Amino acid sequence: MEQVWYTAAAWVGLAFLASLISIRLGLSVALMEIFLGFVAGNFGAYFGSAIFQPNSWINFLAGFGSIVLTFLAGAEIEPESFRRQLAPSLVIGSVSFLLPFLGAMAYTHYICGWNLQGAQIAGIALSTTSMAVVYAVMVETGLNDTELGKLILAACFITDLGTVLALGFIFAEYDIWLAIFAVVTIVALILLPDISRMVFSLWGGRVSEPEIKFIFVILLALGGLAVTARSEAVLPAYLFGMVVAGIFVQDKVLIYRMRSIAFALLTPFFFIKAGTIVSMRALIAGFGLLVILLLVKMSTKVIGVWPRCRLFRIPARETNYTTLLMATGLTFGSISALYGFNNGYIDQAQYSILVAVVIASAIIPTIIAQVFFHPREVHLGIEPKQAYSGSAEHFLHTPEE
Repeated sequence: MEQVWYTAAAWVGLAFLASLISIRLGLSVALMEIFLGFVAGNFGAYFGSAIFQPNSWINFLAGFGSIVLTFLAGAEIEPESFRRQLAPSLVIGSVSFLLPFLGAMAYTHYICGWNLQGAQIAGIALSTTSMAVVYAVMVETGLNDTELGKLILAACFITDLGTVLALGFIFAEYDIWLAIFAVVTIVALILLPDISRMVFSLWGGRVSEPEIKFIFVILLALGGLAVTARSEAVLPAYLFGMVVAGIFVQDKVLIYRMRSIAFALLTPFFFIKAGTIVSMRALIAGFGLLVILLLVKMSTKVIGVWPRCRLFRIPARETNYTTLLMATGLTFGSISALYGFNNGYIDQAQYSILVAVVIASAIIPTIIAQVFFHPREVHLGIEPKQAYSGSAEHFLHTPEE
């Protein structure tokens, strides 16, 4: 029994170290957790230590962490902003998912010889846009309060929705359990906004956090039903987050409390576990494929997103910035790759390559966008002078402060 405590201390200690490094370097803590998990998993195994090898309770915490993180991603979308940006976000977000999905799937299947299911996992993993990375950049730069920033977030939402739906439906087994899951989920999504408002109104704001426990109950129940139907638990979690997003817009404190729980306890186990499974030998052996898949993802994102941004008359600099941020990937890419590995659709070498590509796509496009194409009109912490209009036809100028 004492081994459990030492293992937990080691994993949480690694998460703490990742937080310190991320603060020092100014990079996403998820990236640091994956990297440190990679180091601990490879070098720990080399020295004969199994403390960083996932076990049953770590697998549960990691899985629950991915579900809560997916729910939060869906709940971050402001319904009013999404409706205002519906046309450009649908067009940009759809091609941002579809072209990389088809491109990566075709390359890995026809050129690399991966089986169809493995190629589908590759397509899904490399089609994502990192809501976590993009949202952090939007908040840090003040773009989240501009129409351009809201458009980017809404387009990310469409891209990730395509990813979640593809993962849920491509690998589902179409039997009676899937029908039950579909019916229960649809009914739940219709009823949950009103039920959630009632729960939050009657019992919210208490020290015992009943509203958060209510959300966890729904996530666990729908997730269990999804797994029984051989679908993916992140699908109902994302949809649940979508339908209650309007409630969270009015109660920012609640989403901050949930975010604190998730990032302090749950998501570190997911990201560290994702890193421990990455094989250093596989990365070295497949470095050429890693570079090619990164180029496939980046090129298909550019081909899909850049012309559509110009179609909606977004200026060139902001178009470049939007395209690069839409090319990022992290959370859903890692979730998709880990799902494929856990279910035997890809092997460890393929998983290692995909996760490495996902991590590289989180870092490289973000740095290029921030250094070379950050919108000149935006000043950190100050109301932007110029913001993209919801009609996608021109830029609105606001007077200087």
